[in-house]
Amino acid sequence: MGPYILVIDQSTTSSRAYVFDTNQRIVGTARMDVTQHYPQVAWVEQVAEEIWATCLWACKAALRKAGITAAELGGIGIANQRATTIIWERATGRAVANAIVWRDQRTEAACDQLNAAGHGTLVSERTGLLIHPFFSASKIAWLLDTTPGLRQRAAAGELAFGTVDSFLIAKLTGGRVHATDATNASQTTLFDIARSRWDDDLLALFDVPAALLPEVKDSADDYGLSDPGILGSAVPILGVVGNQQAALIGHACFTPGMLKATYDDHCFILLNTGSDIVRSRHRLLSTIAYRIDGQATYAIEGAVVSVGGSLNWLHDDLELFEWDEMDKLAKAANGPQPLFLVPAFVGAGSDWWEQQARGGLFGVNRGTRRPDLVRAALEAIGYQSNDLIETMRKDWGRDTEISIRVDGSMVSSNWTMQFLADITQALVERSPMVDVTSLGAAWLAGWKAGLWPDKAGFATRRVTDRQFGPQLDATMRQRKLHGWRDAVQRVLPTGSALKP
Repeated sequence: MGPYILVIDQSTTSSRAYVFDTNQRIVGTARMDVTQHYPQVAWVEQVAEEIWATCLWACKAALRKAGITAAELGGIGIANQRATTIIWERATGRAVANAIVWRDQRTEAACDQLNAAGHGTLVSERTGLLIHPFFSASKIAWLLDTTPGLRQRAAAGELAFGTVDSFLIAKLTGGRVHATDATNASQTTLFDIARSRWDDDLLALFDVPAALLPEVKDSADDYGLSDPGILGSAVPILGVVGNQQAALIGHACFTPGMLKATYDDHCFILLNTGSDIVRSRHRLLSTIAYRIDGQATYAIEGAVVSVGGSLNWLHDDLELFEWDEMDKLAKAANGPQPLFLVPAFVGAGSDWWEQQARGGLFGVNRGTRRPDLVRAALEAIGYQSNDLIETMRKDWGRDTEISIRVDGSMVSSNWTMQFLADITQALVERSPMVDVTSLGAAWLAGWKAGLWPDKAGFATRRVTDRQFGPQLDATMRQRKLHGWRDAVQRVLPTGSALKP
């Protein structure tokens, strides 16, 4: 085995592969998009075999670009879109249906029934999650109940369920290994995060046969050797982690109180809470940040549903601006004139979880111009982040200063990052790597292989591209926040209320 680490980063929209050297530098990378299918309104599917094919192509292309062979790899790490649900035949490795993507909403009615029956408390106490279509359990039940013969085959042990990581592990090992890691298991609403095991009561509640489930391992663990016929040599799979947790690791957020925020179409924010499972009073999520040497580290998690989505709307559908002029337009906007864009296009996420909420634009007058709309969309990123981070701090119960370590496609906007610092009154630290997710998976595999340093050594190597400190006047900040909260209240369904 050689000194290089290969990472598969399988996200909702694309499959990427990276080759890292021992200095944590990327020496080869490749990507291929994954087709999204929308068979009905609010349904989102992918073809499981396409997920695998795009990952395999990306791996081979990244190795070629790095100028190495699989024999020079010391290990493989996997980071993946979480809660996306795949069921496949154990004998053939073929998926029995399309993968149901995490953001698919087809099980909303079933989840509503479970919540109405009062099962939400049990699910929250055991899993740290909500009964919600985002997570895997209701998707598994839907597949078993709507595909003829599938439930019987599942009970007989002929089928395997997994999130994308499990499916890729099965493909890489030629079907010999059916496993997942604790972070991905924690996104299913079937896993007891305190006891780190599948929960029989939850399996019964969602009517999921235990015979379907993978073995749950540490995030840095032995997941078996890849079949030598796949990459040209047998390579150990040593790191597996959900993509948002991978970004937390990639930012070296190993200390309780450290926070990462990834800004793409959506924004997922994780706050490390150490060995404590923090039970949210505001419907945020408690989850496993990573599990190493059998010891789980936990996090509070929340999501901003629309980040890049509002900008895509202005750019793609309304054709109001070009991407390279975004910051320039924001600076040219009429600052004193308040304009608030609440981008609840598909409901409000954390910490409201209001599926019926819809977007709104408030403060428009005859003088409102194109730059004002762009600026309002960028400011909404900061406002939503501030709401979420403030709620996290209340749940955690510690009044400590935080810094926000950011990554993702949106963080290249200096204007947006400065506004984020201003409105949160926190230091914003931007990574020079767009794909910090891959770095987190690489560290897990590289450390397990004995090639990369431990957590402390890894943290000392972390590089910051730029820091943004708060500059906004306190009075103006409060005025802006008051206007934002009034706008949000107006888009929530009747009877909903902002959290204190």
